[in-house]
Amino acid sequence: MTRISREARTSRPSAKRKPARAVTERPASRRRRPAGEAPYHHGDLHDALLAAAERVLERDGLAGLTLRAVAREAGVSHAAPTHHFGDLTGLLSELAAIGFRRFNEAMTAAGQTETHPLMKAMARAKAYVAYAEARPGMYGLMFRTERLDMTRPSLHEAATASFEGLATAAGLGRDEKLTGAALEALSLDQAAAIARAWSLVHGFTTLLLDGRLKDILHRLPEGTGVDQLLHAMLVSTVARPPAL
Repeated sequence: MTRISREARTSRPSAKRKPARAVTERPASRRRRPAGEAPYHHGDLHDALLAAAERVLERDGLAGLTLRAVAREAGVSHAAPTHHFGDLTGLLSELAAIGFRRFNEAMTAAGQTETHPLMKAMARAKAYVAYAEARPGMYGLMFRTERLDMTRPSLHEAATASFEGLATAAGLGRDEKLTGAALEALSLDQAAAIARAWSLVHGFTTLLLDGRLKDILHRLPEGTGVDQLLHAMLVSTVARPPAL
């Protein structure tokens, strides 16, 4: 009797035991990827993260640009941005480098559409403002140096090239070639010309993006807008404007 009860107890399955199930959770980097889409390669993910960061920046502003927000936007794990950029400063710096390169390319291309030196300088100034209007988030980031690591090689190179482009535009208005070695040792007069040109266009751009020009624009004749106001301002500041 005792033996039977022991065998019965031994053969009876425990009510508390449950068969173990193997739980395999898909990595976060694959959860948002559409079916059939190949995983990112290392270089592709780096670029994809920067593209995602730009989208977040233009949509949510600099305050909304976090590593987690970028990871969500790209559909990858939260660790991915840290792996590629180290920290938020690294990501912002690489993003700003892209902005400066595009910025300089836009001004260079605009200058090539004109032949007269002063008109070249004015075309560059208009491209400066147009870039900021098209990408206000990126433009704002480029000049937030407290959020950037200016010693990062890619950013330093891109920002330096952008400054050289600005100096070139200022030199065009003075029949000077402020490039290369000529930029290493500026005279006070040359430095003043660069600072004046930069202050003019950057100040106009800042007022425009902040909505502070609305009152002036509202008072202008019908059909007159930002482009006409900028053009008139530039013409009024050059020493010898060409016939327009």
